[in-house]
Amino acid sequence: MAKILIVDDEPDIRALICRYAKREGYDTAEASDGLEAVMMCRNEDFDIVIMDAMMPELDGFSACKKIRSIKDIPIIMLSARGEEYDKLFGFETGADDYVVKPFSPRELMARIKAVMNRRGKTASNRTKSGSMEIDTLGRVVYIEGEKAELTAKEYDLLLYLVKNAGIVLTREQIMEAVWGYEYYSADRTVDWQIKQLRSHIGKCRDNIVTVRGVGYKFENKE
Repeated sequence: MAKILIVDDEPDIRALICRYAKREGYDTAEASDGLEAVMMCRNEDFDIVIMDAMMPELDGFSACKKIRSIKDIPIIMLSARGEEYDKLFGFETGADDYVVKPFSPRELMARIKAVMNRRGKTASNRTKSGSMEIDTLGRVVYIEGEKAELTAKEYDLLLYLVKNAGIVLTREQIMEAVWGYEYYSADRTVDWQIKQLRSHIGKCRDNIVTVRGVGYKFENKE
């Protein structure tokens, strides 16, 4: 049974998510702030974390970063702030998805399944392209033997590009495959994430080629 950690300083929100999660067959645990969530993730194993962005003690964005430094756990951020900047910042801190409050509990359950399915489909082997090596079991990328510091979303994006090497992918295709849903500003979101990814993969940045007016493709280079 998959176990979900629900982190929110509002008891009613936690209770609502717990109720729907248990209906879907998940085991649940709760934390009322980011600091408590980090401590729980150190001591326990969770399959996914649902994290409110604005909380006392330690906000969700900071907690997300700290949890990422401890374990590779999928994280869905919840926030009343729905501006594009806030969503992009959430992805940059390592979130796998971002849900705006007020939200539909059924939609949140669908997002949880989508994130866990994407994680579950990760192959347990290594993919190599020139000086880049991807450990798809450990979700780690090495550039010339050195570990690249990538967010969860940057890793998912890179793996999708590599698996489709040589194929021109539109921004809409990338958005659907990596984020799992359609988003009204796919162009800006994908372009920004590609820029961030390139900055973190050193000399392999040139493997990601921009195809003007269409999207991107990954080229294997020695």
